[in-house]
Amino acid sequence: MINEFLNDLMTNLQIYYDGFVILLPKLIIAALIFYLLLFIANKSRNIANRKLTERMDDPLLAAFLSRIIKIGIVIFALMVVMNIIGLAGMAGGLLTGASVSAVIIGFAFKDIGENFLSGIILAFNRPFRVGDTVELDSVKGKVVALNIRNTQIKSFDGKDIYIPNASVIKSPVVNYTLDGFMRHQFNIGIDYGSDSDKAIKILKNTIENIDGVLKEDRAPSVQIGALNSSSYNLTVQYWVNTFNQTNSASNIRTQAIRDAMINLEDAGFYLPGDIVELKNYKDKEIKTRRSEQKPAI
Repeated sequence: MINEFLNDLMTNLQIYYDGFVILLPKLIIAALIFYLLLFIANKSRNIANRKLTERMDDPLLAAFLSRIIKIGIVIFALMVVMNIIGLAGMAGGLLTGASVSAVIIGFAFKDIGENFLSGIILAFNRPFRVGDTVELDSVKGKVVALNIRNTQIKSFDGKDIYIPNASVIKSPVVNYTLDGFMRHQFNIGIDYGSDSDKAIKILKNTIENIDGVLKEDRAPSVQIGALNSSSYNLTVQYWVNTFNQTNSASNIRTQAIRDAMINLEDAGFYLPGDIVELKNYKDKEIKTRRSEQKPAI
């Protein structure tokens, strides 16, 4: 009994060994071809990324398309390996049952599939580019990358935020720098009775003399704004080119506000603070700390 079991075991091991010896060259060839195709996939991605960036001048779409090319080559490599090692029937079965599997996987990974398709839509219908200042799903910052599943945003306080592509598709996208131009403004209050025409002229000249402020098609403007309790506001509006990396928008704003206050004060304008007016409607004495003090004897 034991001898028969050992004989069957040895026979099966010999069969498995013979099958492995026959399959070994195919495995080696399949492994070499797979790593070769994987190398080609990485090289193709780099070359496609470089060429597409040169032709399209859009690194966001170029990176996305090059990543799709690599995935396609990797899938092709897996199919070739399965055919070499004799699993062509399984490969054909995978393709045949792809529709059924797609339905099952679609329900199981609905969010992943939705984000993937949304990423493809965003790659071709581009509402933003890398480096644009945008507001996505109530998040404001600069676009860093568009991945297959999400969009990476760098907020102005240094946070890396990953927003699912499906949320980007469904929510309004506010792009502040798509054409490179962005308008800034600030208010400055002057005393009632001041010469508003003279103040407006001073502020216009001040803003126009600041480096980085656009002066031709988008010239600065100054209007009378809100009426406050002790002053009225002059609203200063100006445009900057966000593609110009020489002067940042924050530095331009700081210089504009500082120069505006200095030039108005030098011209004799008074920049009052907020004044709170107290009215006594009941004609009663309002006690203060000074009035409560006893007179010195």
